[in-house]
Order: sequence, then C-alpha cells, then structure tokens
Amino acid sequence: MFKKLLSFFSSCWRIKDIRKKLLATLGFLVVLRFLAHIPLPGVNREVLKTIFSGNQFLGLLNIFSGGTLANFSVTALGLAPYINASIIFQLLGFMFPYFERLTHEGEEGRRKIERYTKLATLPLAIFQSLGMYALFKNQGVIGGLSPVLLASLVASLTAGTFILIWLGNLISEYGVGNGISLLIFAGIISQLPQDFAQTIAIVSQGGSWFNFFLFLALSLAVVAGIIFVNEAVRRLSVHYARRVQGRKMYGGGVAYLPLRLNQAGVIPIIFAVSVVLLPSMLGQFLGQVQNEGIRNFAQSLAALFAPEGFTYNFVYFLLVVAFTFFYTMIVFNPEKIAETIQKNGGFIPGVRPGKATANYLNYLSLRLTLPGAIFLGVVAILPVFTQRLTGIGTIALGGTGTLIIVSVVLETAKTLESMMEARGYEKFLENY
Repeated sequence: MFKKLLSFFSSCWRIKDIRKKLLATLGFLVVLRFLAHIPLPGVNREVLKTIFSGNQFLGLLNIFSGGTLANFSVTALGLAPYINASIIFQLLGFMFPYFERLTHEGEEGRRKIERYTKLATLPLAIFQSLGMYALFKNQGVIGGLSPVLLASLVASLTAGTFILIWLGNLISEYGVGNGISLLIFAGIISQLPQDFAQTIAIVSQGGSWFNFFLFLALSLAVVAGIIFVNEAVRRLSVHYARRVQGRKMYGGGVAYLPLRLNQAGVIPIIFAVSVVLLPSMLGQFLGQVQNEGIRNFAQSLAALFAPEGFTYNFVYFLLVVAFTFFYTMIVFNPEKIAETIQKNGGFIPGVRPGKATANYLNYLSLRLTLPGAIFLGVVAILPVFTQRLTGIGTIALGGTGTLIIVSVVLETAKTLESMMEARGYEKFLENY
C-alpha cells in the first residue's frame, strides 16, 4: 500500500502542471504558519495556556483557527466566522425560495452565495472579536483597552479572518483541493507533532507504553472506521425507458443514484458542540458577577455540563444524532430527485414514479442516516472514553479534528487522481 502511494505521488510530481499546483499549495500553507506566529500585543500567554488546557470550547475554536487562537495571533479568529456564515446560508437555502434558486443557478448562483457569505462574515467576525475580548478580559488574559485600542484589536482580528479566506481562495484557484478545508487541515496537523512529542516524553518518564500503543491502535481503528463510513455508498439503480423520435431511438439503459451513508459530513458535530458547550460558557461568564445566587447557579451549571461528565456526553451524543438527521434533510430532497427522475423518463424497479418514488427515497435515506448518525455520535464522544481508558490526554485531537483530517485527505487524493486522469486523456488526444 505504501509503495503504491509513493508511486502515485512520484507520478504526480513528474507532471509539470501538477507539480506547480503542489508547490503553490505548500507555499500558501507556509504563509499560513507564518501568520500564526505574529502575536497581538498585551496578552498574558501563561494565563492563556492555562485556560486552553482545560476549555473544550476554546479548543474547538483553536482547531478552526489553525492553532492561532492559542497564540492569540493576528489570525486568532481563524475561519470560524466564515464557516458560521456558510452554514447560515446553507440553512437559508432550505428555508427561502430565493436562496434555493441560487443553489440551482450553477456558477453564477454559487458566486452570489459566496459574495453574500463574505458579507455576512464581516459582522460575525466583529461580534466574535468582541466576544473573545470579553472572555479573555474576564479570565485575566488581556487587560482593559481604550476604545481606540479595542477598535484596533477588533480590526486586526477581522482582517486576519479575511486574509485566511483570501489564502483559501488562492489555494482553490492555483493549488490542489479545497483551500478552506486545507487551511483547517493544516492547522490541526500543525499541533500534532508537539502533542505527540509531549506524550512520548511523559510515557518515557514512567508512563505506560501499553496504554500508548493501545491509544495508537484505537486511533487507527477510528480513522479506518471514518474512511469506511465516508466512502460507504448504496448504489440505487434507476432504469430509463427508450424513446422513439422519428426513426431514431433515444435514452434507455441503467444509471445509479449514489446514497451515501454519511451525507452530512462533519457539520452535525460542529453544530452539536457549539450548542452543548453553551451552558459551560454561560457558567464561566455568570461566574464573574457579584450576585451570590447567580454565581452559585453558574457554578452548578458549569459542573453539570463538565466535558468529562455523563450529562455533557449524553446530550452531545443526542445532539449529533439529531443534527445529522436535520442536515441530511437539508442536503437530500427526495421530492426533487423523484421529480427529476420522472422528467427524464426514469423509474426505480418495483416503485411507481412520482410520489411513491419520493416516499421510497425518503425511507432509504432514513435507514441509511440512522447508522451514520450513531457512528458520528460515537466518534464525537469517543475521545473522552479513550482518555479514560488509556490515561493519555496530551493529544487533544477529538472527533471533529479526526473527521476533518480524514475527509480532507480523501478529498485531496481524489482531486489529484482526477487531475492525473485528465492529464492522461489530454496526452491521448495529443497523440491521436
């Protein structure tokens, strides 16, 4: 397997166009890591490290910032405002006819949605910058700022987000794969060597090597499971009747409708973790007030939804399952698919066209989504149980990060493969 992979990448490197794209992608990622180490002034980094070591909400934001939030760099907000804006417009496409029409208008519609997404990113970035300042100020990470300095801080953080969006667009245009996904991927990967080295040091100083190798084995099993579920597809056969026009016969044959086991991807986990961490975040904010009753309530709320507790993980699991079904309903529309099949003269064997086909597709979608949703829920809460089983908590890669890494690697590999195939066809045509 490794030999085939090495041969594939060496073949890609020998092709000049693909080599240029790979080098461009690498160059943009180097710029990203350079920006990640340009700090903003006035931050107590010792207190910042202490907070990040025990706060999962900040850990999630740190993942999407590419590890820059832990340094409080100029790109500390990361791509979180842009991702939130993208999710909002995906939901709007489900609820409002105008945005739904844009999703079906091809490249022009995609450009309009992208423009709206960037416009919505601006207020979200400003709001999140102010929220980050308020949170860090309460925790003693940063001192009180004058209005001018606060405006400068918000402008710097907002500009950092748009710089990352710009880099992502450059990677998509001149590099390989989806630029935004690769930036998030690079941020997650950049933290792994340090965490891995820290884990090795702890194990070498008296830890259990058995637990360490058990942790690696479980991690590999989770990655294999994610690959299997992401690639699992049920191919539903659709038959098309032959049509006679004049003396010619058109159509006919069999096509396949791919129904994926996991159609929602990593989005349900992002939604769920944002909701389930709100009580603990609310507890942290209310814990600073002077009223003793409110302060006691905040402490009880934070304790009830502690990340290692049963309530937190149980609610987290249920939210992931619920959001998986919800998001699948958004991206998969049985009525429209059934209407398209019927318009093109197609039918599913044993199922009548029209409403019966839509009901059948909805039935299949629910049956496929259930195991996919349960798998996502298990992956989301698995890091807590893995940490308890092995005692290794220095590698802070959770279910969200693992899903992003595997998904981006598979997507980029498929992109390279398609580029190689296109290059092969071009070479064939040149010879022909």
